[in-house]
Parts: sequence; structure tokens; C-alpha cells
Amino acid sequence: MEGLRYRAVVAYDGTDYFGFQRQASAPTIQGTIEAALLQVTRQPATILGAGRTDAGVHATGQVIAFDVEWKHPPRDLERALNATLPNAIAVRTLEVADRAFHPRFDARSRLYEYTLYAAPVRQPLRERFGWHLYTREALDIEAMQRAASSLMGVHDFATFGRPPQGESTTREVLRSELSLMAQPDPETQVVRYVIEANAFLYRMVRRIVGALAQVGGGKLSPEAFEAALQAADETCLNHMASASGLCLAKVSY
Repeated sequence: MEGLRYRAVVAYDGTDYFGFQRQASAPTIQGTIEAALLQVTRQPATILGAGRTDAGVHATGQVIAFDVEWKHPPRDLERALNATLPNAIAVRTLEVADRAFHPRFDARSRLYEYTLYAAPVRQPLRERFGWHLYTREALDIEAMQRAASSLMGVHDFATFGRPPQGESTTREVLRSELSLMAQPDPETQVVRYVIEANAFLYRMVRRIVGALAQVGGGKLSPEAFEAALQAADETCLNHMASASGLCLAKVSY
């Protein structure tokens, strides 16, 4: 028997993992979930993921699929996996899916959230899930918002990354919003950036955020940011934000 195809939404703290994709000699999200599935079902299974997040990147809405034989309700499989997985990984929902469902190729869009904080001294409790910008000057949030808005629509995003496969660097950004969160103290700004697109280039979000940080610090104008986008040249901007602030929040189908 081939079993059924299951679809699950997974959350994880990627700090101590070498990305999503299985590696022979390093802990990964895919490898850890596959090991848990083997322990629970006594069957080897290959996990398909909606996005191959890099080392240190987190998720609250990663979508996976796998095929196993399971004679009990999906809810029991969900509970068994969560009892087996380490605390850094959790199955949020699990259900039977159509046999043809593929979490990566069937996705219409992916939404990422990025958190950064600007402060003169790093804050250890924010380090796992945010990028620290060393600064004693307030970021220009309005300038960052203007730059972020220029990403909306269909563009050649070659300035911000390379395609994971094929040659096209054209993508459609459906949402690009930057906001200042509640200020925890007078010297700290916490900034949240949300971007949704039909697909992403390799490290595209981290390079965008790195450039937005330059805009916020007055080292790059919103106009120069947009000009760099239009240039479609990866040598224009080379600032890379930390993986720790990035989270795959949602995959839409």
C-alpha cells in the first residue's frame, strides 16, 4: 500500500538548524521531521516543503507533505509527531491531502516577516528572532516605507538575489509593508517588515532588508534604492540582513 498523502503546517525555531533541506552531516528541519515520522510510523518518508529556508531562518507557516500508511485519525498522527519532535519544531495542523498536492509547486504565494531592532546595545532576548542594528540614531521609518513600497508589482529582482532554479529573476510582489512596532524603551526601535510574492529569489528578503536598513540609516535614499531595483544588477547593493530575523509566516494556495 502507498498510504495517504498528508499535508501539515509546521512552525520552527531555526536557530540551531542548518536550514530546511536534509543534509548528511548536519541537523536540519526536514531531517528531524523525517526521523520523527520514522519513529512514529515505522516507515521511511520523504518530506516535501513549500520553502527551503536557510540556516537560522524560522517559520510559523511552513507547509509540508508526506506519504505514509496510518490507520488512525490525522489528529492522532499530529499528536504523536509533536510528542516526538524537539521543542524547536511543532506541527500546527495536519490533514489528509489530495495525492497530487505538492506544497512547493502548488503554492500561489509565500509571505515572509522580518524583524529588526535598532539600539546602541544588543538585547540578548531579541537575538534569536531579530537582527540588531547598532545605532544611536533613530531610523528614518518613513524613508524605509517609501523604499519598501517601490517593490510592489512585477519587477526584475536580480539586484536582490539569484533564482533557485532556472534563469528568470522576474517576480511579482503582492505586499511590501514596513511598520514600527511598540517602542520598548526610548533607545530601541523594533521594525517589522512583511513581504508577500508569487516566488522569491535566493536570499532575496534578507538582501532587501539589508538595503532597507541602509535607507533607514541615511546611507541610501529611497530614490537610490528604487534605482538599484530597476538596474537589475546584483553588484548594486550587497548588504545582507541576518537570518535570525526572517520567518516564513504563510504559504497560500
